[in-house]
Amino acid sequence: MFGGLLTGPAAAGEWSGYVAAELRAFPQQALDPEQHDTNLSLAFEPEFYTAWDDGAQSFTFKPYLRLDSGDDRRSHTDLRELMWLRAGDGWEFRAGVGRVFWGVTEALHLVDIINQTDLVENLDGEDKLGQPMLKLSLEQDWGFLDLFVLPGFRERTYPGEDGRLRTHPRVDTSRAEYESGTEDKHVDFALRWSRSLGDWDLGLAHFHGTSRDPRLLPALIEGEPRLIPFYDIIDQTSLDVQFTRGDWLWKLEALTRGGQEERYAAATGGFEYTRVGIVQSDADLGLLAEGMWDSRGSDAPTAFQKDLFVGLRLTLNDVQSTELLGGVIQDLGSQARFLNLEASRRLGNAWKLSLEGRFFSNIPDNDPFTGIRRDGYLQIELARYF
Repeated sequence: MFGGLLTGPAAAGEWSGYVAAELRAFPQQALDPEQHDTNLSLAFEPEFYTAWDDGAQSFTFKPYLRLDSGDDRRSHTDLRELMWLRAGDGWEFRAGVGRVFWGVTEALHLVDIINQTDLVENLDGEDKLGQPMLKLSLEQDWGFLDLFVLPGFRERTYPGEDGRLRTHPRVDTSRAEYESGTEDKHVDFALRWSRSLGDWDLGLAHFHGTSRDPRLLPALIEGEPRLIPFYDIIDQTSLDVQFTRGDWLWKLEALTRGGQEERYAAATGGFEYTRVGIVQSDADLGLLAEGMWDSRGSDAPTAFQKDLFVGLRLTLNDVQSTELLGGVIQDLGSQARFLNLEASRRLGNAWKLSLEGRFFSNIPDNDPFTGIRRDGYLQIELARYF
């Protein structure tokens, strides 16, 4: 299909994207002496887009490449998007490989389940692998309905033996196991209804298929303890709600999931209050607060089962689009803390400088973050857009 488009309407398409250099500095020595220290990586994400038939049809191609000096598992390629779109009166149909985001909260993207997390890219879960899909979207008076058929499954990426921000013992992705006899060829299904009602934005979704979050099972392989990913077949029903009123933005994500041992429920929600034009300037300052809860309590495999997030977002609204987001997630049970800092600023019309920091403190031995408790880092990235 891609070759045919290049000789036809794609000839009038446009290329865009970016190339970036990233430097990560780790102040502490890793738990394993084989893990790298400060390292450099390069990322390249071009995008080709073309439209025809008076805009009723379009094609997008977006590959991705990263080369990392310290971790061969983080050096990887992916097809983020290879999508054909056909739009009609009140409907859209998409076929190919794509990415879909669900959710409204800041600290934890609880209900976002269509795409697999590209964990070697970043710990925050916002980087996703491309997912093969067929998607039909309907627009009616009663709202929007998205129907998904998801043929094929993508395993979660994990840092390699030399990489930082990895578990101890390490995850052995070569021995992944599945509940389904078809393994990574299982066909998943999902649907989502969404609608805006005045100040309210509502989303209700259901997913049936292979869980994107594997259970990590301990095993002894050739005398070495390792963790084996096990991918269950799950049913997940979720709700996301956003309410806007003046300077206040209220958010909620909640789900119930069955299939990973006993059925459980989880939720995250809170608010963002934005003060516009602080100290008589063009800058806006936002205060964020969110709580996270998981019905499994201390038995939950996630670190966010009874936690509180508090943060500040500063937007200067200047020509350089300067932004700063900082916050801390506090475990209300163990007192473990996860600190986060993100900042970015444009340099001219084509360059962007980004700063990122992730740090951990008071991490107990039974916390899911215990393996990366010494992997806090400061990262600087310079990207060139075209």
